[in-house]
Amino acid sequence: MEFDLENPFTSFEEHQSDTLLDLFATESDHMPAHNFVQCLKITDFYVSLRQETVSLILQIQFACNFEPFISYLAVTYLDRFISRQEIPQGKPWVLRLLAVSCISLAAKMKNTHFPLSKFQGDQELIFDAQTIHRMELLILDALNWRMRSITPFSFLCFFISLFEPKDPPLTQALKDRATDIIFRAHSDIKLLEFKPSVIAASAVLLSSYELFPLQFPSFKTSILSSDYVNKEDLSKCFDTMQEMVEMDGCESILDTLSSSRTQFSVVDYKCTKSESQQITNSSITTTTMMPEKREIKRRKMNGFCSEGEFQLSRIQNC
Repeated sequence: MEFDLENPFTSFEEHQSDTLLDLFATESDHMPAHNFVQCLKITDFYVSLRQETVSLILQIQFACNFEPFISYLAVTYLDRFISRQEIPQGKPWVLRLLAVSCISLAAKMKNTHFPLSKFQGDQELIFDAQTIHRMELLILDALNWRMRSITPFSFLCFFISLFEPKDPPLTQALKDRATDIIFRAHSDIKLLEFKPSVIAASAVLLSSYELFPLQFPSFKTSILSSDYVNKEDLSKCFDTMQEMVEMDGCESILDTLSSSRTQFSVVDYKCTKSESQQITNSSITTTTMMPEKREIKRRKMNGFCSEGEFQLSRIQNC
């Protein structure tokens, strides 16, 4: 059965109270480790690692024409994994292997074929199926095989149901905008500390603020009155998300003004500014590379889990 991010447990058409209780009760089990956000604040390594790996995942999604839910799920796996495992420094091939393995697992959960050979066809660094499988097993073990991740999409229908207008076009517009905001929020490390339900509630609130400003006060009251929502966390998350959207608007204007001078394509949803710069620099490097450098023999990474070569261990201290 294909995994549905809006319904991570079973296939049902309407939210039932016991299912909602289970979602809210277990969502923390599908978040990064508690000390991960603190690690991001005190060290640049994991910030850079996450940025580079997320950028690689988005490139794979774009190259393979995957739906954005696959890359979203892959980034969710990535955050949970790197928050629980130590990643060796100075080995950039590890990041590429991690990106390929995360999106491979996400594609399997969505019953989507991952054309690995097609994607790796023109890469200098390639991985065989056995190497990727070993990495997948490491990820599965670190995540305790909890692959049916509870994400903000799991709570969208519940919070949207609190919105008074029942006109389908209006509620669909609200859901579409909230979905877009959730996709964009995944690139912002400042939002990693919030539970999926809080991110969902904030995205729906922000969408209603943009689309239906006159009804926003009553809708906000309805969400704040919910027993499931921590009001302080919601307020903090909403402010952070609103700042992110405002920054997106400024960057969008700049992107539009400079689009005629830009030659690379962008994915369906936002890459961070630094990620876009990495893609641009990579494109420039490939274009200007000398012919003899293009003929560098591709290396195949085999047996990466062998002792003395690369072993992941659980984080003790940041």
